[in-house]
Amino acid sequence: MGRVTQRRTIVRVTLGAGDDGSGIDVKRSPDSLAAEEPLEIRVGPGGGARPPLAVTMRTPGDDLDLAIGFLCTEGIIRHSGDVHTAQLCAGDQEPNTYNVVDVVLSPGVPAPVVDPSRNFFTTSSCGVCGKASIDAVRTRSHFDVAADPVTVTPAVLAALPDALRHRQRAFATTGGLHAAGLFTAAGELVCLREDVGRHNAVDKVIGWAVRQDRLPLAGYVLMVSGRASFELCQKAWMAGIPVLAAVSAPSTLAADLAEEAGLTLVGFLRGPTFNIYAGAQRVDGTVPAAEAPPVALPGRGSRP
Repeated sequence: MGRVTQRRTIVRVTLGAGDDGSGIDVKRSPDSLAAEEPLEIRVGPGGGARPPLAVTMRTPGDDLDLAIGFLCTEGIIRHSGDVHTAQLCAGDQEPNTYNVVDVVLSPGVPAPVVDPSRNFFTTSSCGVCGKASIDAVRTRSHFDVAADPVTVTPAVLAALPDALRHRQRAFATTGGLHAAGLFTAAGELVCLREDVGRHNAVDKVIGWAVRQDRLPLAGYVLMVSGRASFELCQKAWMAGIPVLAAVSAPSTLAADLAEEAGLTLVGFLRGPTFNIYAGAQRVDGTVPAAEAPPVALPGRGSRP
């Protein structure tokens, strides 16, 4: 849609521009910024208007993937068959900004009940902000991530950040977008999405997978820029992804949820080093065979 980046005139200031190292140099020049606009997601059965469920601040593009991924990771839908239609609408603004996605659920799929204690308005920085409690967002997955036998080599993990960065076209222009990439255990990139919010980038990847009928994403690695939050671990669990890797730190709740789900959580993945916070048995050579935990019994991580 041509709205991923926007050009603005800025004032660029450089200190120490004089011959003696003093003074400043001031120039006006064009710069590219990452676009950020609200997206309203409306969900319900066919016949009549559907109420808004959520508003998220996002970078325009792949909006249907974002909406479908959000509905999946919130437990509202399980697969593409739960969605009858999904379309991008103009909304009520002038000029038309196409900042509304209208989702009609398939017959028999229950419409979401909005809990007054849970605020679905999200920001680009933290999708979980505004929700009343951790219990309200600990959505149970339909997929048994703990039983996934996939393993990945340290060399493959170490190569993921560069592979992700080299494919970030919008980041190269703006320096202001997060990315999420879905990789095979051999390090092959399958899908990459960018967004001003890392949780949106993940939802876009998962939404793509839902629309491709690829769930559960058993055997895959999700690589994200930035930190690994509780919510990103939850999204990976909801999509059946066994390995989540991030270039920055995880939170304590993210590590706790990874342990609970049987998810492998890797952080500070930079250059030749990284930390494993949960599920080290999936990273080759990091856990002696005698110490590796047994394969989880069927049912762990599934909806009670």
